[in-house]
Formats: sequence, structure tokens, C-alpha cells
Amino acid sequence: MLRIRQQEPGKSMQQLSGQDAMFLHAEIDGMPQHIGGVSIYDQSTAPNGKVRFKQILDMLERRKHQSPIFRRKLAFVPGGVGRPYWVEDPDFDMEYHVRHIALPKPGDWRQLCILASRIHAVPLRRDKPMWELYVIEGLNNVEGYPPGCFALLMKVHHCAMDGATGAQFMNIVHDMTPETSDPGEAPPWIIERPSKARMLGRAYVDAWKKPAQAWQFVKDSVPAFTRIRAGRKAGDFEEMNERQNTRFQGKISRHRVVGAKRFDFEDVRAIKNTSPGATINDTMLAIVGGGMRRYLDSKGELPNDSLITGCPIDVRSVEERAAGGNMVGFMHVSMHTNIENGAERLAAIHKASTSAKSYAEALGPRFAVDVADVLPGNVLSLAIRTAAATGLAEAGTMFNTVITNVPGAPFQLYMCGAELVDSISLGPLLPNVGLFHIVYSSVQNKKGSITLSFTGCRDMLPDPGFYTDCLQESFDELYAETVGA
Repeated sequence: MLRIRQQEPGKSMQQLSGQDAMFLHAEIDGMPQHIGGVSIYDQSTAPNGKVRFKQILDMLERRKHQSPIFRRKLAFVPGGVGRPYWVEDPDFDMEYHVRHIALPKPGDWRQLCILASRIHAVPLRRDKPMWELYVIEGLNNVEGYPPGCFALLMKVHHCAMDGATGAQFMNIVHDMTPETSDPGEAPPWIIERPSKARMLGRAYVDAWKKPAQAWQFVKDSVPAFTRIRAGRKAGDFEEMNERQNTRFQGKISRHRVVGAKRFDFEDVRAIKNTSPGATINDTMLAIVGGGMRRYLDSKGELPNDSLITGCPIDVRSVEERAAGGNMVGFMHVSMHTNIENGAERLAAIHKASTSAKSYAEALGPRFAVDVADVLPGNVLSLAIRTAAATGLAEAGTMFNTVITNVPGAPFQLYMCGAELVDSISLGPLLPNVGLFHIVYSSVQNKKGSITLSFTGCRDMLPDPGFYTDCLQESFDELYAETVGA
């Protein structure tokens, strides 16, 4: 059932938060701001051992009402004087968003990664719901996969969701058994026609509120900076060295590379247990740090001081988890790439991450969210584009890479009866940061695993296969120097 009505902004239409809008403003030439992933399925578990493209389309059609991401698109305020709104797309066409392609023979892992990187490098259209899904056949020569596998490549704009809400979104298209469940009857679909005059009126009112919001933000920040000053005096925060420039800092090209390594969860946990207090996240940071150390050292480019990673953290409350969008804080953690021994590096990283968490708690986990809400969107957009055009975006280094943790389902998943056997994640690159890592933990093949994926600028990382080997060698060395010792 379809109903169409004109709607006043703020009643039922959802306006983007400041942080959601920030990912739109940050989308400049060469840096599309969408996230995604590639899921690989064994269709031998499906009825008749085969999944048809039309089955996937039918399943998505029947479940599209379960997430607003499927059918909503952006409505922009005239002149860009206010943050955009999400509205239902009256011309929504599932077949536009879901595409069907195949790898050429022999259909190996490198071909899949090359195809994924090329698709991931293309920005999403802003006049459509901001997601695409590609059904990829022809995975006939990938070591470790059963014959006849296929893949789903998903890309969704970061303004619509982050990694945490993305994991919830993927649960919608999966089942816990090979039998495809019935989502039930969809509620009436209400199409809201945005009124430009009312959106402008709302933007005018919001603009008058900004000075008071900024003043309140300043007042709320005073206790945070008082806590930080006290923490520094008490020695609670580890002082980081001067930021190092590497080949991953500079102007980002339009081209991407992707790759991944999968590790057994029990092996990672065994490494973690050898270092008192260390976490799984600390262990993965140690693996990435060792991989980057090996890679840069092979090029004769390893800095004497440690590299720094940015680590996004989910700051949602329980009530906010179903809202979608972004609510992300940030930590800066030293990866101690200046330490050669893996066990010593892991212990140092644990100390550094504990310090970074203490600093984030003193500052307030929602500080980054509040800053984005206070800044006017058009001012933020102008600042980002000016920095990109003048080279200011590459003038300073905040961190050398990004490592984010995305929890997957703790149980086996199926899609149209096909068993999920592997997943890799795709992230966006940031100004002056040409390498992005995602740690994805899940149950696949009925066994716990952790997949470490990376997305890079092709100009900065021309040999992704070699970097993948560096990550594997880093894990092997860390395991030998901890569990093996």
C-alpha cells in the first residue's frame, strides 16, 4: 500500500545529523565516502544446490521495509544552507540497485579483489537511495572455497550508516538456517514530498540556534579539558611522539586496492592471553603494526619513531542502536612500529590503548559527535573543499592509518539458503590517509574467525598482494614470539 503526502521537515522526515552530513561534505574528488564489503557464499547448501539471481531480488523485495536504508534518498535544502533530509524515493527500483556480473576465467582471488576495488572506487549517485549490491559469479579458482561459490559486494554511503549499523543491516538479508524465513506483511509505504519553503524555514530557525548551541558546547567542554589536564598531571596519558609521514600520507588518487587475511579466532585469543590485560583489539593492532613495519622496511621507508593509528569507537546508547547513521568517537593509538619484537610490541600497544581509552573517556566519548552537530554544514563543506584545493589537507598528519573493529554475527548465517563462508570489508579513505583497515570478527564455516581487510590508494600501495603477505608474516612472527615462546 502506497500513500503520498507533503510533509513538514522535523515531523516524520529524518534530518541528517552533523556527523552524517560530514561524510557528505568530506566526499571530494578521489575520495568517495561509502563503506561496504564482499560476502562469499557456498550455494551447495541451498535448495537444489543453486541460488538464482531472481531469488536474491525477490528476497530483497520482501525485506526492503525492514531497513530505511533501502528506499530513502537525500532531499537537499536549497542553497545548501541546512543539513539534508532523508525522504522515501517514490521511484525506487530494486533492479537499479542490484546488479549481476561474473569474473572472467579462471576466477581467482586476485581477480575478485581487483573487481571489488574498481567497484568500490566509483562514487554513489546522490539522487538515488545511496546503496548498491553486486552479485558476482565465477569464483571457480579461489583456494579454500568450495566449487560454485558466488559473492555479494555491498556498498552503502557512510552518511547512511557506519560499521556498527552496517552489521545490523546485513542481518536483515541473512537467516540463521538454510531455510529462508518469511518477513511478514509490509506496513503501508508513506511517500513524503519535501517542501522546499519549509526546509528553508527550518534552516533559518536552526541558524539562529547555532550561537546558543556553540556556547553550550563550550560550557560543556570545560569539565572535559579540566579532566584532561588533571590526567596529564597524574601521568594517565601516554605522550605520543611527533607524527611521522609515510607513503600513505599525501594526495589520494581515484584508484583503490583491497585485500584481506583471515585468522583463526582461537589463535588470536591465544596470542592475546600471553600478554596480561591485553585485548583482541590490541592483538590486531600489533598484527597491523608488524605488517606496516615489514612493508615500509622493505621499501627503505620505516620511520625511527612509531606510527599512529586512528581507531573509531561506537558511542551509541542501547536505545540509539536501531536509529542508523553515525555516532562515532575517535582514539589515537601508537602502534609501536619502532619495536621489532612482536611480544614486546603487543605489551606496549596494550599500554598505549589503555592510555587512549582513558583520554577518550576524559574528553567525553561524544565529543566528535557534538562538534559536528555545532558546526554549520555549509561552513564545514567550504572548509573541507578549500583544504583539498589548496593542499592544506596534506599539510599535517594526525595519524598514518585507520583501524576499526566491526563485530559480525556470532552464529552461522545463510542467504537464500547459501552458507556464508567468508567476508571482507571495504572502508573509505580520508584526506592524507591512504590506508584503511577493518577487523571483522564472525562465525563462518561454523568456526570463529577474524578477517583483517584493507583498502588502499593504488598509487600508495601498488603491491597489495605483497602487503597481504606482510600481514600474514606479522601474525606468524607474533604467534611464534608469544604462544610459541
